[in-house]
Amino acid sequence: MLLSLTLNGKKIQADIDPDMLLLDFVRAQGCLSVKRGCETANCGLCTVFLDERPVLSCSVLAARAGGHTVTTLEGLQQEAYEFGEFIADQGAEQCGFCNPGFVMNALALFRENPDPSEEEIKEYLAGNLCRCSGYEGQLRGILNFLEWKKKGGASCRQ
Repeated sequence: MLLSLTLNGKKIQADIDPDMLLLDFVRAQGCLSVKRGCETANCGLCTVFLDERPVLSCSVLAARAGGHTVTTLEGLQQEAYEFGEFIADQGAEQCGFCNPGFVMNALALFRENPDPSEEEIKEYLAGNLCRCSGYEGQLRGILNFLEWKKKGGASCRQ
């Protein structure tokens, strides 16, 4: 079947099998930030934006994205880089495997709730798998990023 969608701002048409997952489709298009982790929609590693809403691409058929806009981390480089520095400052990027999904979900949180409480942050990101850091570094990074944004996002963060 023919799939037409917009991926990271670029219109794409491709022949796909009807049972192809969105995860496999975006990876086939070179978006390697989208990872296969648990294959049970529990880890957050495969998070993409579908029409600006975070979805787990391992649980969405590619055909369901037809006519829609899909955004991966590759399509959010500047925004992701700005936030990612705060995670790295806390040593929370260690192996890096979970980072793309984590960053995608954090960016979704910031768009949905620009001033979340610590409890709201924990709740929103509860489905993200990270086996290296224990989540405290990510939480500190998010809180530092939000504080930096409140101050106007000056070029010198420290």
